[in-house]
Order: sequence, then C-alpha cells, then structure tokens
Amino acid sequence: MSALASRPRRLLLQSVAAGLAAGLASACSDPRSHSQAVYMLVDTSGTYVQEANKAQAIVSFLLGTLNPGDSLAVARVESRSFSEKDIVAKATFDTRPSQANAQKRAFRDKTDGYFKGLKGSAFTDITGGLLQGAEYLNETGAGSKTLVIFSDMQEELDKVTVRNFPIDLRNIRVIAVNVVKLHTDNIDPRRYLGRIEAWEKRVLAAGAQEWRVINDLERLNSIFERT
Repeated sequence: MSALASRPRRLLLQSVAAGLAAGLASACSDPRSHSQAVYMLVDTSGTYVQEANKAQAIVSFLLGTLNPGDSLAVARVESRSFSEKDIVAKATFDTRPSQANAQKRAFRDKTDGYFKGLKGSAFTDITGGLLQGAEYLNETGAGSKTLVIFSDMQEELDKVTVRNFPIDLRNIRVIAVNVVKLHTDNIDPRRYLGRIEAWEKRVLAAGAQEWRVINDLERLNSIFERT
C-alpha cells in the first residue's frame, strides 16, 4: 500500500483514538457524575414540629446510606425558606472512608442538637425551600439529585411572601415523606388527596425527574438503591 493510500486510514485511526481518549478522560476526571446529592427539607411549622424525632431517624438513615463523595444537606422550612441561613448542616463526604465517617459523626451531632432545640415557625414556605434545595443540588454536580421533603405539605405563607411563579426542578427527584394527615383531612379526606395531587402537578410541571410520597419510612431504602 502506498504512503498516499494509507494516509486516510491513519487519519481515521488517529481521530478514533483521540475520541476514545477524550471520552475516557471525561469519565475519569468527573467522579461527581456517579455520586448522589440529597437535600432534606424539614417542616418546622405548628404541631408538625412534634415529628422531629422521625426527621432525625431519616437523617441517620441517609448518613448510613450515602457513600464517600456523596453530598447531604438538611434545611428547615419556616416562614421564608429561600436562604442559605436555613441550612442546618451540609457536607460533601471525603473520598477517604475514615474522613467521611468523621464528617458523618459531626453531621449527626449537629442535627441532633438542632432537633432537640427545635421551635415551631408561624408559616410554612415549602416553595422557597424547594428553590434553595434545587440551587444546592445543582451546585454539587452530582449525577443523582434528590430533594426529600419532611412535611405535611400544607404551605402557609404570610401576606407579603410571593411564591406563585414557575420553579425549575429539572433532573431532580422529589420525595415527600411522613406526609401526616391534618385534623381537617380526617374530616374530609379530599383535602389531603387534593393537596398531594396539587404538589405532584406543580413538581412535575417544574421538570422534576420523579415525584413520590412515602409515609412508610421503611420504604426509603428502595429510593436510594444504587443500580
């Protein structure tokens, strides 16, 4: 084969090799694409504050489930929740297991202290919490992003807080847990069902990857199974 005839073949092989090298470099240089990030919103309004012990149980579950390289944040839902100040604890766990375990112990201690001194808020800004959570999750660059909402999903805003606008939850799973039934729900179950349906429509319209309601906390394990 002449040098002239073999030139196109060499160029093709070089192009393929360069493409493979770039792909491998990209996959190896960004381990975040295989990591998980979880943002947990904890409702602190009214009588729901009495559910705090269950919230801490979920935090403990998440700390035991997430791996080195994963990220976790816990934030409160109060009268206005679109603020970094509402984040109680956050961490991206070190890739070294010993360091990650130390971070998890510190995380648990911090949230334990918070839940023990928890006081109820006058209003419930779930939307603001979702916005803050989405911002945090997107900044982590994780391949799997999950918003956990520990709440009765009854949003109550003061007269000046504005939240009736479209939100962006693209590529984020939204899981509502421990959605307890209010006294008015027991009187008319349609209130509860309607509240859940309204949130489902809003979350999916915002582009969320998934919406689920889990009231049996033992079922949380299936949410965070790695494939």
